Amino acid sequence: MNLIGIGIDVVEVSRIKSSLDEFGEQFLTRIFTEAEQEYCRKQKRPELHLAARFAAKEAIAKAFGTGIGKEVGWLDMEINRRPSGEPEVRLSGAAADFAVARGVRQVMVSLTHAKHYAAANAVIMGDSAE
Repeated sequence: MNLIGIGIDVVEVSRIKSSLDEFGEQFLTRIFTEAEQEYCRKQKRPELHLAARFAAKEAIAKAFGTGIGKEVGWLDMEINRRPSGEPEVRLSGAAADFAVARGVRQVMVSLTHAKHYAAANAVIMGDSAE
């Protein structure tokens, strides 16, 4: 397998909290899948976990070299948690189609968060580096 791309993103948790306070459900449903929302709502500080997923989606889009837009949309990426605790990426819609066209075989992310910041790294591996 070849390295297709890497990405990183850092998010201020207060920015996510402000968006939640100002836009509520509209913000959540525009950025996060139902499964992501359900998981994060169960946490003591949902905004930390939402911020980490926001950062992961940004990092994935950067690794694809597209940013968030036509090829890779917010809801086309879902960050789940495996039973072991490690994050897992599920692509759907346009992002899944784009990944197939690029020869993507694996999208990996690493998440972290502290009191004020959340961050994520993304690595995309596949059969093509083009």
